[in-house]
This record gives sequence, C-alpha cells and structure tokens, in this order.
Amino acid sequence: MNLFELQSNEFQGRHIGTLGSEAAMLEVIGEKSVDALVDKTVPEAIRLQAPLNVPDALSEAALLQHLHELSQKNEVFKSYIGQGYYDTHTPSVILRNIFENPGWYTQYTPYQAEISQGRLESLLNYQTMVTDLTGLPIANASLLDEATSAAEAMNLLFHNVNKSDVAQAPKFFVDAQVFPQVVDVVVTRATPLNIEVVIGDYKTATIDNTFFGALLQYPNAAGSIEDYRSFIDKVHAAGAGVAMGTDLLALTLLTSPGELGADIAFGSAQRFGVPMGFGGPHAAFFAAKDEFKRSMPGRIIGISIDAQGKRALRMALQTREQHIKREKATSNICTAQALLANMAAMYAVYHGPDGLKKIAKRVSLLTHVLAAALTELGFTVAHAHYFDTLTISTDKAAAIKEIAEAYKMNFRYVGASQISISLDETTTQHDVLDIAQVFALAVQHEAASIVFDDEASLSNIPTFAVRTSAFLEHAVFNTHRSESQMMRYIKSLESKDLSLNTSMISLGSCTMKLNAASEMMPLSSPNWSKLHPFAPVAQVQGYHEMMASLNQYLCSVTGFDECWLQPNSGAQGEYAGLLAIRNYHLKNNQPQRNVMLIPISAHGTNPASAVMAGMKVVVVKALDNGYIDVEDFKAKVAQYSNELAGTMITYPSTYGIFEETVKDICALVHEHGGQVYMDGANMNAQVGLTSPAAIGADVCHLNLHKTFAIPHGGGGPGMGPICFRSHLKDSFMSMPMQEIAHSEGNMRGVSAAPFGSASILLISYAYIRMLGAVGLRKATEYAILNANYMRARLQEHYPILYTGINGTCAHEFIVDLRPFKNTAGVEAEDVAKRLMDYGFHAPTMSFPVPGTIMIEPTESEDKAELDRFCDALISIRAEIAAIENGQLDKANNPLKHAPHTLEVAMNDGWDRPYSRQVAVFPLPYVMQNKFWPTVSRINNTHGDRNLVCTCEPTAAYAEATA
Repeated sequence: MNLFELQSNEFQGRHIGTLGSEAAMLEVIGEKSVDALVDKTVPEAIRLQAPLNVPDALSEAALLQHLHELSQKNEVFKSYIGQGYYDTHTPSVILRNIFENPGWYTQYTPYQAEISQGRLESLLNYQTMVTDLTGLPIANASLLDEATSAAEAMNLLFHNVNKSDVAQAPKFFVDAQVFPQVVDVVVTRATPLNIEVVIGDYKTATIDNTFFGALLQYPNAAGSIEDYRSFIDKVHAAGAGVAMGTDLLALTLLTSPGELGADIAFGSAQRFGVPMGFGGPHAAFFAAKDEFKRSMPGRIIGISIDAQGKRALRMALQTREQHIKREKATSNICTAQALLANMAAMYAVYHGPDGLKKIAKRVSLLTHVLAAALTELGFTVAHAHYFDTLTISTDKAAAIKEIAEAYKMNFRYVGASQISISLDETTTQHDVLDIAQVFALAVQHEAASIVFDDEASLSNIPTFAVRTSAFLEHAVFNTHRSESQMMRYIKSLESKDLSLNTSMISLGSCTMKLNAASEMMPLSSPNWSKLHPFAPVAQVQGYHEMMASLNQYLCSVTGFDECWLQPNSGAQGEYAGLLAIRNYHLKNNQPQRNVMLIPISAHGTNPASAVMAGMKVVVVKALDNGYIDVEDFKAKVAQYSNELAGTMITYPSTYGIFEETVKDICALVHEHGGQVYMDGANMNAQVGLTSPAAIGADVCHLNLHKTFAIPHGGGGPGMGPICFRSHLKDSFMSMPMQEIAHSEGNMRGVSAAPFGSASILLISYAYIRMLGAVGLRKATEYAILNANYMRARLQEHYPILYTGINGTCAHEFIVDLRPFKNTAGVEAEDVAKRLMDYGFHAPTMSFPVPGTIMIEPTESEDKAELDRFCDALISIRAEIAAIENGQLDKANNPLKHAPHTLEVAMNDGWDRPYSRQVAVFPLPYVMQNKFWPTVSRINNTHGDRNLVCTCEPTAAYAEATA
C-alpha cells in the first residue's frame, strides 16, 4: 500500500459513495466489472484514448492549504469603486446559519413546494422587501445580476409595446449615466433582436413613438440623484415604458421608483449582506407594475392553500416560466439566485426598517462629510444631490491614484480627470479621514477640518427625493432583533425544507451531487470574498491564477481549445455560445444563417436561448426509442442548408442515452456549413470517458452547479462557462470586460462582472483538484454504475423508458408511470408527493416525457441510500397494486392524500381506509429519520386565481380562505 498515494486520493472515497460496493451492485446489473458496464454504455467510437490533462489529486488538507496560499496573492484594498458593488457586513448569524449551512445551500429549486416551505417563505420575504422599497406591486424571487435584469426589463418592454413580428417601435433609450457594465449587457442582448439602443442625456433626449422604452439609473453612475419625473411623463406620453436601475439601501431614504412613475425597477441586492466575491454570486431584484405579472421573467412565489385549507406557499403562475414556453419565450431565464436572495432577505429581517434606515443614513452622512472636506481642500464635487457616491473633477487624478493605492484604497477613475468615490456600510469615520488625507497629500494641503455629527440633516438629498412612504411594516421585519430570535427563525425555516443533508435528491438532468465542505470553506475567506470585480488586475492575482488553471482543466475535460468563464448560469452559457455561432456566420459574410435545429427532447432553455440570439428554431423529431430521428434530421438539414446556423444537442441525450449516431449528426451539420452546440447539462456522464470535442461539437456550456459540484442553493446560484474550438475565438469577447475596447462585431458582456460569479469558481476548482484525472473519470463511471443499479432494481416493478443498444442507461433513466393512470388512477404527481412520506424528494417529473419520472442518483450516493430510494419506489408500486386489485379506493388512498403532515396524522378524526402507520411510516427505515412535510398537497389553481406575492394577505385572499 502506498500511503502517500492513499492520502492524495482520499477525496475519491469521500465523494464517490459506492466505492467498495461494486461487486454486489454489478451482480444485480448482470455485469462482471465497472469497465465492462461502461464499455456497453459509451460507444467505442467516441471514447477518449488519453487521460485528462489535470494535476494529480490533492488531499482535503492539502487543497485548503493550497487555496489559502493562493488567496494571499489577492490584495484586499478598501473598495470605493461602487457601480453596483459595495462592501457589506454579513451578519454572523446569517453567514453561519445560511451561507455556510448545507441545509440551505444544498436545496433544489422549490418545484416540490410541500417540502420547500422554508425557503419559499424566505423568498416571499425577499419579494415583500423589494416591492416595499421599490414602490411597485409585484416582484420576482431574484434574477442573475443587475445587468442581465436590465436586459430582461428591456425585453419585457419591447414585447409589451411591439405585439407583432415586425417591431413598430424598435428603439430603446439608455441614459449615459447608467452603470457601464449594465449598458454593455443591454447592447449585447439588443443586437440580435434588432433593437436600436440610443445612448444619451435624458435631459435633452427626444422620445417619440419609435421608442418602446427607456432605461435610467437612480442614483446614477456618477452618484447624482436626478429628478426623472418629467422625463418619465414624456416617455409614457409616447406610449413607452421606463425601467429604473436602483439601490435598495438608498431607497430606504429616497422616494421609490414606483412613486416617481417608473414601470419597472431592478438592481442588485448584494449590499444587503452578500459579499462582493469578485463579482458574485449576487441576487438581482426585479419589480414591476401589476400589468406585467404574466410576462415578468423569473420565478414568483405566491400564497395558496393546502388540502386542509392551511396557508401554503408555491411558485405561482408556473406556466409563464420561460423554459416552459420554449421557442415562444421572451427570456431564457430558468434559474435565480435563491441562496443569495435568502441572505439579502434575512439581512432585512434582522435589521428591520429602522436598522436599514440607520445604516443608510450613516453612509449618506459620511458621504456628506467627505464632500465638505474635499470642497474645503479645493476640489469640485460634481453634484449637489447624492446618496453615497461623489464624482470629483480634477487634474490631479494620476497623483491621487498613486497615493490612494499606496494607502490601499481603490477609487473609480473615469477618463483622465474624474474620480468617483462610493462609500458603504463598512466605511468608518477613520476611513473618511484617510480618504481626505489622500486628496490633501495630492495638493500638498493640510488636512481638512472634519466634523462628524450624526444629528446633521441630509441636505444632499433633495426634497422631491426624500422618502415619506413606509416600508417593511410586516411583522417578520419587526420581530427578530436578538441573535437568538434570528437563529431560531432561520432554523425553523430550514427544518421545513428537504435538502441533501436529509436524503438523496435524484433529479434527472440536475445532478444533485455532494457539495463537499472543503470545496465550500474558502468562500468565507476575506481574501476571496471582499474583492471588487473591477479591482486592478495586479490586486487579484490569486483569482487570475486559479481561473487560468480552471480554464485549462475545463478545456481538457471538453477537448476544446478555449474557455470563457463569464456566463453566470447555464442559460447564459447557452446564449453566449449561440451568439458566438451567430457572430461566426456574420464574420464569414453569411448573415442568412439563422436556423437552429433542436430536438423535441431538448431542455426548454435551448429553444428560448436560440430565439433570444435572433435565430429561428426548427424542431427535430425523436424516435420511439428516444433517439434523434436521423432521417428527419437529414431532411431538415437539406431543407435549410443555406440558412443553417447549426444544431443544439444534449449528450447523452435528455433521455439518458449515448446515441451512436451523434458523430454522424455533427458531421452532417458541418457538411452544410453549420456549427454544433452541445448542451452540457449531462456532462456528468462524459467527464474522462468522452468529450464534446470527441463527438464533433464546436461549442458547449458546462453547468458547474451540476457536474462540477457548485451547490444549487435552493434554486441558484449557477455558473455556465463556455468552452469552444479555436475557430470561434474571434467571435468571443476579450477579458476582462472593463479593460478592453470592444471590436466591432465581437460579443460584449453577457453578465455584469468580467468573470461572472467568480467566487464560486473556487468550488469547481477545488472539486477538480481533489479528484484529479483518475477521480474525475471514476466519478463518471460510478454515476453510470449507480444509475444502472437502480434501473436494474426497478425494472422488475416499473416500465423503464429508453435504454441504449446494449440495454444500459447512461447516468440517468426514465421510469414510465403513464400506465397506472388507467389501471389505478395514479399519476406522476401522486408518486412524487408520496415519496415525501418516505423521506425523499421526487425525481424530475414529467420531463422530458409527460407522466414519467427521471432518476439521476449521481456518484455521491452510497448503496444503502440507493437501496432506500428503490425500496420506497417498490413499496409505492405495491400501493398502486393494492388500488389496481381493489384493496384501496382509487380516490381515497395513501398516494392521493400524500404527503401526510404530522397534524393530519395526529388528528383525532382520522377516518381513512389505511392506517396512520401506512401513511407516515410506510417502511421501517422512515421511522429512524422521519422528515415531516409541513403542509399537505398544495392547491395550485387557488394560488393562481388569488395571486398574492407578498407577506401581507389581501382582504380578498383572507375572505377567500376564511
């Protein structure tokens, strides 16, 4: 035994749950070895011949030491750059009990609402916080970042005004003092839709009926609080709408966008307790007038009732979600930043309205004091009205920059003669003295006389902008002031949610694997968390070294030449890859190539992203065995040969199959001048065995929150880097975004920060470094082993849809529940809800085939857990059989009443034709670790008909549920 090798490979056994259980599992499958199983599953023609070019594995201790040493190459300066990113104090009770707590960060999107009531309540708090502060009646449960939220606002207004295919009003006005990274992303998103972005000064802009909307920043990028009311009236008179980027902390003191007349308000909730993290992840907020509720992007949490008439929460109006609309979508958003939205919501809960106002007032008073000091030193402050940001015009900018960096301070430098300084919650009186000293040294002046008076009036906020309306009046924001109260509130919500720290979450296509503690720990380090995304490159060498290595590793995994880390979700990665294909054809003088062939089985974001990239979607059929219909594909390639932009495929397919025809499909597209986009959702079945390059693809995105261990966080964050062949390189943007001049035709930003949600790249980096090349391949092999073991156990009890030519599945498989609708009146939803009584989250339901469940165990689960889940499904099959043979009533049985709450089980009036034990302890293991759903089955229809999306129930809702 090599003890040194044993230590370096220790993480394999920590991460891969079934190491050591192979023999028993292979016996059930009917295979001699894992290698033999893999050989039967992955076609030989696409198998990799060489190991991945990834360093040898590190132990957990060695990895943590390595990341600590790497973090020392980052320099944490005091950041006064602003532009939507601010230092903040994360309350320790939130840091420890949410950010660092797997009970919160390993949850999945709350599609199974009965076991998601905790995070749903927190997200409802978030929506309430946003609607109160913005003065608009409806908000979603977060978007990806501020810049993409601006683009979503533009899209919403565009489609609201332009009802037909031909845009009658194609122009969008953007004020010149909107944050530059926001403008960047807006232009990116506007270009393929032929939206004309007009950038100018709102004071002198002419708005007529050729405009569908306008974008403003409040306070603006220079810090000025502008009176936009007459401009908003002018835009409305032209039949257009107004979107306003804003700041939640500022809005505790300022008149809300809704009161000013804005139609949409958006921004970042980052400064509500979420670290900067070199760009993310952060929750963006988005609020709008009620008329937009059915066209708003993102998720909306609403109040409904359960089967017992109790208040229950769910995702409302789900049919408006973009990935359900497919090619009819106006957005490709299918995720959120739920974990970060929950942190921001808890920040508001903990501080309450009075606490938030005190923080905002202190920031603004310090800014006012600094303005007075700089004025005394002879500098000119550009604007009289401001909240936290000053812009100073000076010919001493170069000298000030040199002195400031010597004092470890970062300001924002606009051109050669303007400096912008943004203060924040962490700024102290001492910091203000230091800033003033920097400016005094630059002009060789004695320090200014500075007086701090916390009773001083905020004369820097003009009368029209002084907030008079109340906010956060609901009890939840006025109750939890002590840490004990807050800790217990957070715990009470956590206990209502099933997470990976409870049991496996076997969601097909979602890859809910272990998010190891050692991968997560570095995120709390100040040397990783406190860096501004636009900090000078010399100060972030640790990040750049880590990201350069991660780029190399991801290129090795995919077989591609280049990697671009900016997209901060899988859908953003899809969009970026499709834009690169679009740009590639434009550069080759083939603008007519705009047709994208997409199989019917594809994820809904695929056609949505294609439409956003200005492409026409043509759907390709699937065969009865789940394979792409090659004959239909050939016919459509020939039909659209001259217009073919490319195809989007998922591999293995969405049906969990390695299709042998994949190389032929890719070659066919190339023969007709198209490019092949591979959706990386199922990469967990490829890593180390095959690759997108090996199958013939040109570009793919990687869901780091799936294959590469970033946690799902209750519905976000995510990351979707793009890897691609070198011939597409010129179609991508150079990095970092803030330091280059964009060349005409190249892609601009798709996310607000240069490297997206950079801090969570550390997780995937750590995952790869601790597994090494051998461990990465093994993870894939055991994902395939685990899936085939479960398939083999379940196929005697349920029909299994779609397997490969050798009868195996890839890393996931589909169980067909449709036959039981006729024989027992049981539907997929009934099985999903009944699994909760067994202590499990349901697999992916009714995708890609309605009436089925798709199971993906991942490599992280041990055999005992796989068996518990199989035992649960086998037991449920016996319950279905009891309905089929008449032992149980079709309408009154454990499946139709599931899930069973403690309150229902203990009710003295129990009158059901099955025992309480059958209801809540259907198998012996359940009794040992019972997870209790806190609400019964939720009434979805009631929640949509009586839409309530904030904490305070309306009178109509109270009356309806009385």
